[in-house]
Amino acid sequence: MANKQKTSAPPRQGFHCTECGWIAAKWVGRCGECQAWGTVVELGDDAAAPRTVASRVGATRLAVPISAVSATDALAVPTGIAEMDRVLGGGLVAGSVVLLAGEPGIGKSTLLLKVAAQLANSPAANPALYLTGEESASQVRSRALRVGALAAQLYLAAETDLGQVLGQIEALEPSLVIVDSVQTIASAQIEGSPGGVAQVREVAGALIAAAKTRNVPMVLVGHVTKDGTVAGPRTLEHLVDVVLQFEGGDPGLAATSQSTLRILRALKNRFGPTDEVGCFELSESGLTGLPDPSGLFLTHRAQQAPGSCVTVTLEGRRPLAVELQALVAPAHNANPRRATSGVESARLAMLLAVLARHAGLPVLDREVYLATVGGVRLSGPSGDLAAALAIASSAGNIPIPPGVIAVGEVGLAGDIRAVTGLARRLAEAERLGFTQALVAPGTKPSLPTGTRKLKITEVADISAAVSTLLICGTAQYQVAA
Repeated sequence: MANKQKTSAPPRQGFHCTECGWIAAKWVGRCGECQAWGTVVELGDDAAAPRTVASRVGATRLAVPISAVSATDALAVPTGIAEMDRVLGGGLVAGSVVLLAGEPGIGKSTLLLKVAAQLANSPAANPALYLTGEESASQVRSRALRVGALAAQLYLAAETDLGQVLGQIEALEPSLVIVDSVQTIASAQIEGSPGGVAQVREVAGALIAAAKTRNVPMVLVGHVTKDGTVAGPRTLEHLVDVVLQFEGGDPGLAATSQSTLRILRALKNRFGPTDEVGCFELSESGLTGLPDPSGLFLTHRAQQAPGSCVTVTLEGRRPLAVELQALVAPAHNANPRRATSGVESARLAMLLAVLARHAGLPVLDREVYLATVGGVRLSGPSGDLAAALAIASSAGNIPIPPGVIAVGEVGLAGDIRAVTGLARRLAEAERLGFTQALVAPGTKPSLPTGTRKLKITEVADISAAVSTLLICGTAQYQVAA
């Protein structure tokens, strides 16, 4: 019987990680040991040797003295949109990850398209990559044409697979990556539908690792829940460097209201302040930055009308002059109607009770409507005095003198209390041309000399405030039928 000829074993086939040397029988997108993405490649004939301790040590980055670390990588690069740079703290930092959240239709994609086009058109800039998982590339292109965000160096890709997204980033080597949105991207290595907790955590971790490894700024678009918080696992907000909230003038009603105001605020920022806000105006041609947004909330009329008073609120550190309008009308049933827009209804009920008790105004049996001009929402008590004076002005059908603002909190005892940031508020009022300000007692000495051109009148309580402006007795407050 002929001897069987021994055949040589076929060459070993497999894949290995170029970072740590981990070997796998089949290709995977993520290394099973060092958890790096996109580092698993096919083994060559001379690369079948198992990993060694030396290879592991060679892949480790040794610690260096903090004085030897370069600070140039942490310098912010302006986006070309001043209002967004204000909130970011100067611009986008290389390797940073920004999470932008907001309600559907609020304008997140429009804003980011403008940012990507600005950076793509900057001199000596690498391409900007816009990855969309919610729309097709043609839909995004149509929006870019409408808002004037077309750029030769702006690249689009409609992808929902994490591996393909990472491949696009590796192939293009962009200067900016925008993922719209993180809830639409899914990893083939994780079970579950896109948007689930496990998927969002896995996708976010891979994208953040890619941004840090390639030192490229990345913006992730996130969805929000019904109460306005960022959707997905809470760890998502802890992983990213910056969390931005994009909202309308009245949070919760921004997507359906007719207000053109859009406010960008920072909820978390490792590179700048969290008390700055950016203001934008939404129009058919996109979003326009508003360096002076107070004009949206003031009514420009030749003659002052009854039931109107102006206050200055603070959005972050930015002062905004806001006009409050009140209407007091006869009641047609036993339960007078109360309606508000931009002001809490409980605040209106409290102010009516204080006006009736401490100023003698017959408003409890009247229908009262209170609203802010422009749809802005007053969340703090700084507008109490202006709201109370607007109600008193409407009840007596006597206009408040022009050029007057009122800033202060109204207490249940009818007293007027000081509010924070008064110097900044009065400086804004003086810049806008107001001539007189009603404030709480004891605040004059704390104000800088720059606001001395504005006549400051201290009022101790709500009765003194009504008498100072309207100069009339309470018997004159009769609502016309």
